[in-house]
Amino acid sequence: MNRNTIYDLFLKPLFFRLSPENAHQLSHGLLELGDKIPFFFPTLQALTTYESSRLESKVLGLSFKNPLGMAAGFDKTGELYPFLSRLGFGHVEIGTVTGEAQAGNPQPRLFRYPKVNALINRMGFNNPGAEQMARTLHSQKKSIIRGINAGKTKLVNIEYSAKDYAKSFHLLQKYSDYGVINISSPNTPGLRSLQTRETYKKLINDIKSELGEDFKIPILVKFAPDLTETELIDNLEETVNLNLSGVILTNTTLDKSSLGIDNPEEGGLSGRPLKEKANHFTKIAFQHLKGKLPIIGVGGIESGKDALERIQSGASLVQIYTGYIYKGPFLPYDICKTIDDYLKSNNKTSISEIIGEKV
Repeated sequence: MNRNTIYDLFLKPLFFRLSPENAHQLSHGLLELGDKIPFFFPTLQALTTYESSRLESKVLGLSFKNPLGMAAGFDKTGELYPFLSRLGFGHVEIGTVTGEAQAGNPQPRLFRYPKVNALINRMGFNNPGAEQMARTLHSQKKSIIRGINAGKTKLVNIEYSAKDYAKSFHLLQKYSDYGVINISSPNTPGLRSLQTRETYKKLINDIKSELGEDFKIPILVKFAPDLTETELIDNLEETVNLNLSGVILTNTTLDKSSLGIDNPEEGGLSGRPLKEKANHFTKIAFQHLKGKLPIIGVGGIESGKDALERIQSGASLVQIYTGYIYKGPFLPYDICKTIDDYLKSNNKTSISEIIGEKV
């Protein structure tokens, strides 16, 4: 019996009997319990972690042991980082965190579509707020690279967005290796309006002004897949002009036509239906950035083949979330091994040699 069969036969049926949020809470509880059992995590780490010097890379001035990260949204509080850091990832992105604590939207707000390995969420940035997250992260030992994904507090007026983002970064920069400005979630009213070119330019300049010269960690921005190609290119040009450190492509989509059903739930769609669009946007960005900024590819990655394709389309790093829900905790091993096998069979010594090779 292989490692994936264990998840498919025993763990997945248990989790999928519960609501998505209750399943998430159960997994958190099981990880906490496992941490108290001798040999549990060393055994699990051995099953989920694949290591090779070919997978190591330097991106954003940081040294990643492999190109795979856990995307923002899975660990909204920072409490899961100590566990995820031992489960085969090269980095973990915490959040989305907002300047003030907020409960998010009413439940139910997370929905599975297992026929196409998809989720719809309208979580609404539920999180403990930047101050509490700082206390949580302060109590931890940082091992693998940790990013902080920051969004806007719902009750903060749009004209004060920069102060809200800056508050999160000021409080959390000492615990993070990079930061992400999330202006692309569809579940905070008005947030995506910050992606229009002039508004985006003003927001970034205002955030930088609020942060001041002493802010040192790399800052990236995360865009939606629902931009037009022209809008994406405009924002990429501004991102370079504004001296940001990179882009993350993409967030969830509001286009649910791929589900083929009437009246789907409101919210952002993630998972397999997003793969084609996210990969296309990665190629466009790679062509226009021409190496000026790195791309983190996320959206619809649920196999080693998907991750390899995203790197070959221009991503320096990749992230998963929905694929992890459907494929289980051994997915990082499979992804890293698939990429390494490709590198080895093609006489490549590093990830950098295949970034964008099929664009």
